[in-house]
Amino acid sequence: MSDLRKGQASGSEDNGAEKDWAAAKAFYDSLKTVKPRPPKPSSAVTIAVSSRVLFDMVEDRKVWEKEGLEKYVSYQKDNENTPLKPGAAFPFVKALMTVNTRLRELYPGSEELFDIVLMTNNHAQVGVRLINSINHYDLPIERFCMTGGKSPIGYLKAYLTNLYLSKDSDKVQEAIEAGIAAATMFSPNVEVVLSEIQLRVAFDGDAVLFSDESEIIVKEQGLDSFFDHERVNENKPLAQGPLKCFLEALGKLQRKFYVKDERLKCPIRTYLVTARSAASSGARVLKTLRSWGLEIDEALFLAGAPKGPLLQKIRPHIFFDDQMFHIEGAKELGTISAHVPYGIGQKYHKGKLIEKPVNQGQEKPTSQS
Repeated sequence: MSDLRKGQASGSEDNGAEKDWAAAKAFYDSLKTVKPRPPKPSSAVTIAVSSRVLFDMVEDRKVWEKEGLEKYVSYQKDNENTPLKPGAAFPFVKALMTVNTRLRELYPGSEELFDIVLMTNNHAQVGVRLINSINHYDLPIERFCMTGGKSPIGYLKAYLTNLYLSKDSDKVQEAIEAGIAAATMFSPNVEVVLSEIQLRVAFDGDAVLFSDESEIIVKEQGLDSFFDHERVNENKPLAQGPLKCFLEALGKLQRKFYVKDERLKCPIRTYLVTARSAASSGARVLKTLRSWGLEIDEALFLAGAPKGPLLQKIRPHIFFDDQMFHIEGAKELGTISAHVPYGIGQKYHKGKLIEKPVNQGQEKPTSQS
């Protein structure tokens, strides 16, 4: 098939998908309900969460490990009217819904909203308890993907996923290799009170928003070479990292508030929390964001200082970092953290080269998530 014919076929498929969506939407719009309908997938910012990050399923997990799959399924059926407790991603999801409420007030009928998909390899028989738990907390999650023990990663692109959150580091790695923004979530060691009116998202820079090209120089050649490299390349934008697209999606929704003169009341706030020093290597970071046409609300350059105390003040609903020792420090002080297994940082722990990535205490790919 020639390139022209390929293009024509692709265009035909797109037109068919649009017609299918229009027909489905017309049907759902004809049904009376007080619940907001899920937004159009191609317009939405889609966040896929596993059941074990949305809910606390530690005890359920023990049943699966000790007694096997059949006993696990029976246990879930026997307890399907007992709501699961909130998990690490629960406050994040609630904050996304708060943003949706504000967007709907400003833009009635808009499809540019957050959409949450429950993406789990749980058996469909477990779905009743998950549905009951979602309804118990009044979470507007309508799209489910339950794969019955198989990895759900292959479905992420079909759901047009902008961000995937899981407890399983193997699945997260698989998603990143497929070009999807993803992170392994961790619950904090202590509980903190988070904002109920503003979504707060904190990002590390290198190997998260940006590529690990500068991080490689730090690890292999030291700080002085890194500082020299950043000065020489100050006006050369860094290549994008695995979560740049998610920051871009947040920025798109932020601008919808700005054009309504709601900048100071915007319910989305973003933070850059980086170990870089501002004077020696900060200019390239800020110029890179500028070249991408993206804004970050607050930029904190720590020059190697621990991130935990600053994050304790910010109290983000989620903090993304590529290095586990930063995740561990943040967790200790009450920050909900998400590890991005990307780049050269996976070969190091606390600055020391290791044989293989540090054990994150995660399960095998066959686990229930």
